[in-house]
Amino acid sequence: MARRCSTLCLPSGQDDYAALVGDPGRFRARLDRCCRAWPERSPQALRHGHRLKDARASRRAGLCLRRARRTATGAPFSVRPSPLLPYLTGTTDEAQGPLPLRAFGVPFWALARVFGRDDMDWYRPEVSRGRNSIVGTTARRAALPEHLLADGHHQRRDGAKKYIAPAVGAGCCPGAELAPTADADDLTAAYAVFKPEAQEAQPDDRPKTVSVDGRASTGRAWAALFPLVVLFRCSPHGWLNIRRRGKLSEAFRELSGKVREAHHAPGRRCFARRLRRRLGGARGQSLSAWLLEQAPERCGRSGGYGRAHAHPGGHRTSDMLGRVMRSMRRHFDQGQHRHGSRDAAGRRARARALLQNVRPWGKTAAQASGGWNGPAERLNGHRYPDAWLQNLLVSASPGGYGR
Repeated sequence: MARRCSTLCLPSGQDDYAALVGDPGRFRARLDRCCRAWPERSPQALRHGHRLKDARASRRAGLCLRRARRTATGAPFSVRPSPLLPYLTGTTDEAQGPLPLRAFGVPFWALARVFGRDDMDWYRPEVSRGRNSIVGTTARRAALPEHLLADGHHQRRDGAKKYIAPAVGAGCCPGAELAPTADADDLTAAYAVFKPEAQEAQPDDRPKTVSVDGRASTGRAWAALFPLVVLFRCSPHGWLNIRRRGKLSEAFRELSGKVREAHHAPGRRCFARRLRRRLGGARGQSLSAWLLEQAPERCGRSGGYGRAHAHPGGHRTSDMLGRVMRSMRRHFDQGQHRHGSRDAAGRRARARALLQNVRPWGKTAAQASGGWNGPAERLNGHRYPDAWLQNLLVSASPGGYGR
């Protein structure tokens, strides 16, 4: 593994960890027990055996940390207790309250004003998470969602329009990369970061369907990376594009209701038949010439729109993608974080996607989801520690890789 992935986060309290470090036999037995209980977060080389190396005292944390060496590769690694943040900059008790506010666009200076410390003390714990594998950290005990949604959303960075290429599924955002333009080549390069992370997490799993919302270049990018994936478009999104230029007359409202009924058809043939019947009857109504021109074109796309009916579980609409990207755009617009280098901006987008997956829900949403506290917990059906930030650090150990 890379040097940045050479630290394991052990679910343990600080006092319990201090007692374990002082007893090498107990420490080794505890580490072996964790590797057997949670093989998904233990690197394969570590499961082949390890030897204790040494211990070093940290004056910043006031704790002694143990290091070990893999028997198979000889590479050393450190073991850190879950209540400590990476680089020992603080504890999770101090950060697990302020960091969820970042999901709602609260800027770093406001966190420093309310909770103390410096702006960068809240910037580093969040943005450093963008170095981890989003898929590996999110889907620890679960397979990658088979049905995804994807679309490029534009954001401005230093005054220039850039694009975020997200992948959304099962309420999570397993991929979010920065692309300079929205053409097929740049989107392919952006989504190419998602592909190796997904294959490392589950080598045999790949998305079956992808709903590409709007741009044809998004579909070409996914077809180039996953040749066997089934692509289909969001039909209501196309109708909304017509409504932006159409005259909102009473006849148009009636036609919109009929098109909405066609989307609830039980099958693909029924959907195509209803859509042709509804839009075909639009010629006899008092609609503008532009709307009468667009109606036959929508009928010709019924095959692409109705493809989702042939794949149960596929996303017919882009509502889930819209909910995720709406909060992400608000996060960037209110905080004005699209500045700096391209690498820093890309890490911010990845860190925001990971925060979207692991941040705690409200009480009502958690009760409606069976007691799980976030999208990633619901996807995996499992949590390590109960505290959400400790659960994130353990899931991201080591770097989200190792399955």
